[in-house]
Amino acid sequence: MTISTYKEFISGVKRHPENFYIIHYSCQSLNDENEGLSPRITSIAVQHLSTDQTVSFSMHAVAEELRIAREDVKNRVDEIETVLLRGFNEFIRDRRDKYWIHWNMRNLTYGFEHLQHRYRVLTGTELAVIPVERRVNLSDMLRLRYGGDYVPHPQLINLMELNGGRHRHFLTGAEEVEAFSAGEYMRMHGSTLCKVGFYRKVINRLISGKLKTKSNSIGVFVDRLLESRIAKFIALISALVGIISSAVMTL
Repeated sequence: MTISTYKEFISGVKRHPENFYIIHYSCQSLNDENEGLSPRITSIAVQHLSTDQTVSFSMHAVAEELRIAREDVKNRVDEIETVLLRGFNEFIRDRRDKYWIHWNMRNLTYGFEHLQHRYRVLTGTELAVIPVERRVNLSDMLRLRYGGDYVPHPQLINLMELNGGRHRHFLTGAEEVEAFSAGEYMRMHGSTLCKVGFYRKVINRLISGKLKTKSNSIGVFVDRLLESRIAKFIALISALVGIISSAVMTL
């Protein structure tokens, strides 16, 4: 089943959170600054919505497991990235029937197709594919709910500022490029983890109705008011039907 509406999304995460995973990854520059190659994957984080457990795959952790010295990482980056992506592939292989919540992971530039491409380049084989219909773009869900201007661009950092402030580990795209150039893979991983945690926070606030945005608050208020009144009206009708049915049965 494809989740294409905001109501389907909220209903799904409320009723079956065990079927949802949140994913984010960091990589080398998305611009043409990679010696003609697609951007390297430096870290991937996945959080299970039901248990809050987070699984991550990162260059610095793989390098440590392979006992590669910090000064040798750049010379063995292909080997490290390959091990990272193999670990990710093993994790997702048996979970492709779940829903994967992401932030604008849309295409070969930045998205699931980019992960697949890097795996193919490094291994010559195919990454386990998460079907398009099992991918849920959280950014799109917010637009469906609050409109395209729910916060100014860049929307992720501005939404974070409105809802508790910028996390100390958050890196912008430009800052991630600088961190990669400096070999600061742990910083990039910290940024990936904090973004996954923020997506979870956004989902929680969507469910509770407490997410702060700068969109047209009147329209949102009216929607919530109507939803509340409709729910109360349905409850009232159900109660009246129950009372009438009980009275009829006692006659």
